[in-house]
Amino acid sequence: MIAIDDYLHAATRENTRRSYRAAVKHFEEEWGGFLPATAEGILRYLARYAGVLAHNTLKQRVSALGQWHVDQGFPDPTKAPVVRKMLRGIQEVHPAQERRARPLQLDALEQAVGWLEQQQDLARQQGRSADLLRPARDKALLLIGFWRGFRSDELARLEVERIEAVAGQGMRIQLPRTKTDRSLKGSTYLTPALSRLCPVAAYLDWLAVSGVRSGPVLRGIDRWGRISEDAIHAASIIPLLRRILGAAGIADVHLYSAHSLRRGFASWASANGWELRALMEYVGWKNISSASRYVDSHDPYHRDMLERLLPAKPLPSPAIDAPDS
Repeated sequence: MIAIDDYLHAATRENTRRSYRAAVKHFEEEWGGFLPATAEGILRYLARYAGVLAHNTLKQRVSALGQWHVDQGFPDPTKAPVVRKMLRGIQEVHPAQERRARPLQLDALEQAVGWLEQQQDLARQQGRSADLLRPARDKALLLIGFWRGFRSDELARLEVERIEAVAGQGMRIQLPRTKTDRSLKGSTYLTPALSRLCPVAAYLDWLAVSGVRSGPVLRGIDRWGRISEDAIHAASIIPLLRRILGAAGIADVHLYSAHSLRRGFASWASANGWELRALMEYVGWKNISSASRYVDSHDPYHRDMLERLLPAKPLPSPAIDAPDS
């Protein structure tokens, strides 16, 4: 029988628990603060790291400290109006430009997938069956991640039991929890089979090569070709993606992250005529502001639109009557 604590533990995502533990550790061990804290203690902590940590990081740390107090039954000092005012002041004094991952363009995706397929062909020719595993897994990761616009944690939580795939038709992916699914109802995503760069074929190929029949889809693979029973960690997807892109000959791999797959698909779809509302429904965005952060316009300065509005030739100057003599 599952204990009460197990249900309470399941109510919070593992990524959230991890970030909260890191925040409490930073407050106590690195800064030397004491818990439970006072509002004044929170202010001094914020003043120490204002301009050192990103504003969003500070907000997350404050949220974590607040949750710690609630969980332990103490009054929450982070709810004090002066703490909120302090955060607004820090943002005003230390404005930060948002850094966004470079979108993975379709030609770069094709280049990376082409390199992975070359590695598969070479392994087959040389009879190295173990070396088929990594490129098959990586191709499934890239193509599912791109065409579905999945986040890294969503890719890491894919399970065979929650995917129905039919070769040449499509696949149905069910995720019991997503970042925007506050009600925990789960979400279902449909992905078509494509004539090339097909996520369905890549997924089925990975299952065939790996022998995975249940549990996590994307798993770790050690140097001897042994497949882990556990899912690949979400945090490892960024270095994995950069390794794939670098090996495929794509430049500036440090500019790419797991969000590059999501941003790449969104920008590609927008450039090819998808209406924003249709794109939001497909990817799973709940509001326009979230969607717009991922879409790179093909005309960022709106030059095409403004040029169309300009007159074809300069307007004639108005006639000026000569003054009476």
